[in-house]
Amino acid sequence: MQTERFEALPKAERRRLIRRAVVRPAGTAVLLLVAYFAVPMTDLQSASAFAGLVFGLTAVTVLCVWQIRKIVRAQYPALQGVEALALTLPAYLLSFATLYYLMSVDAPGDFNEPLSRIDSLYFTLVCFSTVGFGDIAAESEVARAVVSVQIVGNLILIAVGVRIITAAVRRGQARRQQASD
Repeated sequence: MQTERFEALPKAERRRLIRRAVVRPAGTAVLLLVAYFAVPMTDLQSASAFAGLVFGLTAVTVLCVWQIRKIVRAQYPALQGVEALALTLPAYLLSFATLYYLMSVDAPGDFNEPLSRIDSLYFTLVCFSTVGFGDIAAESEVARAVVSVQIVGNLILIAVGVRIITAAVRRGQARRQQASD
């Protein structure tokens, strides 16, 4: 395994690696957005919708674990850490946007207004960023419970997730250093 430090690479190679670390997750985010807007979603009660939600949340968890393992083994752990965040965050946010959209379709009273897909994505981003404009609000106990789960998930993702990724980057860098000694 080559253990050359990132800073010692030629400028063109560093740019290529950075571009790859940005383009791959950006492409994945675009594909997830296309799927979010293109895949038919009719109601929360259908088995396929429920299975899709469970699959989405499970996929986000598996993606996180897989990315942590990739960071530790990566030749350039810091770049892999950036890629991990850029892959995980859209999947997490779109999972909640999908859930809010299906809740609104299934029970329009869950929110103070019916939510389109863009409204659901907007509401998810407002909750994630803790801006809380108040233009869309959870009205039912079920909707408030789901929003509460997202808020706790946001805190976990921001606090614990970033810390775990940072620790994985450090561990990967230490592993590389040991391999070069």
